[in-house]
Amino acid sequence: MAEFLLVHGSCHGAWCWRDVVPALEARGHTARTLTLPGHGDGRDPAGVTLAETAEAVLAASTPDTIVLGHSWAGFPISAAAEAGPDRLRGLIYLCSYIPVSGLSLIGMRKAGPRQTLTGATAKNAAGTSYSFVAETAPELFYHDCPAETVAFALEHLCPQPIPPQDTPIRLGDRFEGVPKAYIRCTQDRVIPPEYQAQMAAQLPPQRVFEMQTSHSPFFADPEGLADLIGHIAKDF
Repeated sequence: MAEFLLVHGSCHGAWCWRDVVPALEARGHTARTLTLPGHGDGRDPAGVTLAETAEAVLAASTPDTIVLGHSWAGFPISAAAEAGPDRLRGLIYLCSYIPVSGLSLIGMRKAGPRQTLTGATAKNAAGTSYSFVAETAPELFYHDCPAETVAFALEHLCPQPIPPQDTPIRLGDRFEGVPKAYIRCTQDRVIPPEYQAQMAAQLPPQRVFEMQTSHSPFFADPEGLADLIGHIAKDF
């Protein structure tokens, strides 16, 4: 059985793994979550850094932990692997960015084949955070999720600090040496599936998987996600 740390994406928190944690535990795994700094904790988003998010991941990990990152969490989990590769066992990218050294998340998003978030976010007055527009979020993020789950998510979404996503990441051999796998979501309306395929192409083919879901497989198919990451863990 495996030990997992589940790391959320933009504007989300540990709450988004509500259905996945019991599914993993029912299969005999250990599953932990964390809410990244600046996500719903009342902090000034201007002071949140990418390095701080990486340290939060490492603080919640052990050398036996497989760290799964959703969406933007590809950046903090990768930065964590670069900072402390001996403090985690491997990385799973869930419809996530695999960072390119020297680029920020915002830079990678702009380099994508399609811009899916146009009009779907709104910045705060200071320009230091953004929130998802409630009218567009259900169809963009949760189009295949149960109505109750969508309502739950909309109640819990929080502003996303911009500075960590506007900071170029620096990765090297320490990051490269950590085992990795990728789960591409073929119905994703946030990170284009073709962009996910492009990023995943750098990994061994046997470590690239697919789910036929939206950008939110943790709500759309938590049981299937638990099965898949349990299977992936056997190769780490």
